[in-house]
Amino acid sequence: MELVERLRERITWFKIGLQLYSSAGPDVVRQIVDTGVRVFLDLKLHDIPNTVGCAVASAAKLGPHMLTIHLSGGEAMIRAAVDNSTDKLAIVGVTVLTSQTDDTLGAIGVGEGVEKQVIRLATMGFDCGIRALVASPQEAAMLRTQFGDRVRIITPGIRSAGAITGDQKRVTSPQAALQAGADYLVIGRPITADADPIAAVERIIAEVDAS
Repeated sequence: MELVERLRERITWFKIGLQLYSSAGPDVVRQIVDTGVRVFLDLKLHDIPNTVGCAVASAAKLGPHMLTIHLSGGEAMIRAAVDNSTDKLAIVGVTVLTSQTDDTLGAIGVGEGVEKQVIRLATMGFDCGIRALVASPQEAAMLRTQFGDRVRIITPGIRSAGAITGDQKRVTSPQAALQAGADYLVIGRPITADADPIAAVERIIAEVDAS
């Protein structure tokens, strides 16, 4: 909450992921929503359709503005998520995690590689009512070409030049992601792990403005 208070004048969206949600529970969603910012609830739901539909209905009551599901859960699961959402909550479809590569997909039986899998899942999601997608910045241009302005594209894996990438494999700079067609950039550790998060945000904004 201290981080939200320090950054809310510069950032209007805050992501709550599994780590924070598992630690603080649903109350933290309500607390952050109550500050007036928008919440991107990144739980990446992936289960049988009934379970995901009920989870979406429960999450919607907390007041977030976006909620992620794994598109690899299939058509019935995606439709259950969309059907149990509200006008105020956008269901966001995760295509292929930024930690994945052609090799890691091949190891679980997906042999056509990242790009084809991203398009396959994104198309299925769109046909089921998904209008916001998560993909690495390396696939943003491909998705923009495929869907035009009919979807919002959210890109994690954003790292400035020289930054440590950690477990992210398919990464790029803020400028490159925006130029490729991203609508939203997910930037976590480069801000939260910095000794001065406000300065980190200002550097990223300046980097984007200079592009």
